[in-house]
Amino acid sequence: MPDAVRGRSPARGRAAERPRAAEDPGAAIRDSGRMTQTTPAHHENGTAPPAARFDAAVRAAVQQGLLGEDGPVAGFIDTEGVRASVGTLHDAFAATPGVLHTFAAKACSLIPVLRLLADCGMGCEVASPGELRLALEAGFAASRIVLDSPAKTREEIRLALALGVAVNADSLDELRRIDALRNPGTASVLGLRVNPQVGGGAIGPMSTATDTAKFGVALRDPGAREAIVGAFRERPWLTRLHAHVGSQGCPLELIAAGVAQTYELAEEINATLGVRQVTSLDIGGGLPVNFADETVHPAYTDYVAALTAAAPGLFSGRYLLVTEFGRSLLAKNGFIGARVEYTKDAGGRRIALTHAGAQTATRTVLMPDAWPLRIGAFGPDGNPKTGPVLPQDIAGPCCFAGDVVAYGRELPELAEDDVVVLYDTGAYYFSTPWAYNSLQRPAVYGFRTVAGQSTTGQGGPGHDGAAVTFTTVRDAQSMDAIAAESGLAHADALIERGV
Repeated sequence: MPDAVRGRSPARGRAAERPRAAEDPGAAIRDSGRMTQTTPAHHENGTAPPAARFDAAVRAAVQQGLLGEDGPVAGFIDTEGVRASVGTLHDAFAATPGVLHTFAAKACSLIPVLRLLADCGMGCEVASPGELRLALEAGFAASRIVLDSPAKTREEIRLALALGVAVNADSLDELRRIDALRNPGTASVLGLRVNPQVGGGAIGPMSTATDTAKFGVALRDPGAREAIVGAFRERPWLTRLHAHVGSQGCPLELIAAGVAQTYELAEEINATLGVRQVTSLDIGGGLPVNFADETVHPAYTDYVAALTAAAPGLFSGRYLLVTEFGRSLLAKNGFIGARVEYTKDAGGRRIALTHAGAQTATRTVLMPDAWPLRIGAFGPDGNPKTGPVLPQDIAGPCCFAGDVVAYGRELPELAEDDVVVLYDTGAYYFSTPWAYNSLQRPAVYGFRTVAGQSTTGQGGPGHDGAAVTFTTVRDAQSMDAIAAESGLAHADALIERGV
């Protein structure tokens, strides 16, 4: 049965004719006519495959009231999928000694998710004082945390050094600040971020290795290479080089070229200094995600193969390696479910008004061609909708006209009380919502689905007899919390003081 008829629609952007996926992240999505059909087949370990797990989770969430009148929008994390993704990452690097895989906290800054990743053997990459606090609360050892940020304050640096958190300086000026703050007894590994300036990808704002990118020391600028070597010569405690080239829209070849440039710089520094001072390389993350269908590509094995071809010595064991993957670990292991509140027609176009818009899918709403999402249509009972398809806009609740997550999407006709699902949103979506219109932060639930088992208590039946159990990751924000965050405690401040 075609997937659009069965209730699933491949994501399409707004443009009609665009380059292929290497140049345009939405091209393959717009060109894909169908996606893998949901299957009731089970994995050998007893868990259902991803599509079946998600169908079962939606149905169980509706039946248990997690999606409905009292919970019109929520995020869902597939815990078994997360564990499997981490496993594939570790497997891809299994032949390489001395690798610390860190999770980019910004991709899903929820403490229970971070704790799950710590339990899977991950470290954590953080880029703010808040993320550092979350990483520590999640149970990551300080020695397995890396602090990156282009604007670290003295207090941030001081705290990281006191804790023994690794720090990647973003500039030569920051190195000079570390000079003044560093205690010789600190356990922190200290590095310097460089920008290999190898070019950008398909999404300009996500490209971190252009000539004018704000991150790192621009490696190809006049005199920069010599200044970097000099910085290492003056600081024997500086032992790591860092580069982060990858992000959504960046091809593997570009990422590999940037990592190769960093590797070659490390070799040059060590040769020039006549000592093996650079002992580790933080090669970042940024493996792009396929938003066109359910398949995972590129894979971590593709990433390792590309890096091996570009820098054969990288995996020799001469350097300890650090990675910082985020989106590629979580995106396909989560979804947003939202209730359809109303439908209407305008100018010959059907519009479904849902509770998932810019507050949970900010990038997709503001940059629809760069971040298109697949949409699923489910009935009030939580089962996938079937029947003839109809082009429909999937709009959100925010009070501006552009709050639309999908335009003209061909889906079975949606109606009040139906549910729409936004797939591939496990990273950067429901975990970090936008507070526009003072809309509530949605609840987030972790779920686990085991095929062929019945459940009681917190669990519930899913599709094809699968047992689904949920656990709360984050409660929905209360009205009291919204008022408190909006200055309720200081309500009369501007009146009483005559300001």
